[in-house]
Amino acid sequence: MKTLSSRYRQAHKEAKWAIALALAYFAWWYGFAYGLAPEGIEQTPPTLYFGLPLWFLLSCVIGPLLFTLLCALMVKFIYKDMPLDIEEEASDE
Repeated sequence: MKTLSSRYRQAHKEAKWAIALALAYFAWWYGFAYGLAPEGIEQTPPTLYFGLPLWFLLSCVIGPLLFTLLCALMVKFIYKDMPLDIEEEASDE
């Protein structure tokens, strides 16, 4: 990263990816937690997977594991290591 503007561009790119991943995780959690949750207690007992209802398994077990993996991939492939100090421009004297 040579110039300050290229560092800002990279920082904005990283921030947009982080916000998008956080919003995707919220949508995943909300969709499975409330979309698959049973409507009332009068229904038959839910089918259990590994001793957990499907809505809980997908929103609270699989979701965090999946998005932790996606976060690690995002850090590995999108984030760039850059110095935080400001480099002085070489001046012609």
